Amino acid sequence: MPAAAETISAYLAAISATHTSSLLTRRLAALHRAHRLANQEWSGGHSKVRNTLRGIGRQFGRAPRQAAALATPEIKDLIAACGYDPVGLRDRALLLIGYAGALRRSELVAIEREHVTFDQDGLRLFIPRGKGDQTAKGVRIGIPRGDALDSCPVRSLEAWLRISDCHRGPIFRGIDRRGRISLQALHPDAVRQILAKRAAIAGLVMPNGERLSPHGLRAGFITQAYINGARDEEIMDHTRQKDLRTMRGYVRRAKLVTGSPAKLLGL
Repeated sequence: MPAAAETISAYLAAISATHTSSLLTRRLAALHRAHRLANQEWSGGHSKVRNTLRGIGRQFGRAPRQAAALATPEIKDLIAACGYDPVGLRDRALLLIGYAGALRRSELVAIEREHVTFDQDGLRLFIPRGKGDQTAKGVRIGIPRGDALDSCPVRSLEAWLRISDCHRGPIFRGIDRRGRISLQALHPDAVRQILAKRAAIAGLVMPNGERLSPHGLRAGFITQAYINGARDEEIMDHTRQKDLRTMRGYVRRAKLVTGSPAKLLGL
């Protein structure tokens, strides 16, 4: 260090065929941080580097596949594919709490029994640390009881806690082939695997160009809440988002058809 602009450009070009644009951006950010920590001059903003990135974008660039928003109709299809055995009860509770809480998968598997309190109206969930919570102050959100028994996130979680006999520690745990429930929390990637399994059973098909992802639970919450009339500040408070532009991106997707001015054409 310091790395010359030519060196940075050559590095980006060398990995461009196997790395997406977002990964290239993260690599640049990591290099920038390393230079800053070492009090070295950083050349990442040089015109040569910018021109290299533009050239890579023209040659290899492709639109990123968005996570499909899993709104209430999709969630009901997913939970209908969950049985009432321990695995099915766990998966139902996991999907409903993830959706109703607009939780990231890392937050979902990190829930411990001590983080949840129940009352007649619903539950209160303490999230010790989220993506934007660098100082680990934590935040509390509420999830009300649903109108339908099968799709109520609170009742589903209560049912899973009863059958798993969970009184402390991680709530969402692994279950082996003999039905024994582990004391260890699920790995975050297990959320993706559970989602993929239930979507396959339900025959859920994603819109063209979109992908099935645990992030779809969060995106679906924002989409459904907006469609049902929730205000921006209400959604952002629940999802713990600080950037209005990010939230607006989900909202725009939600109103592509319902909010289109084409409906005023009288066709």
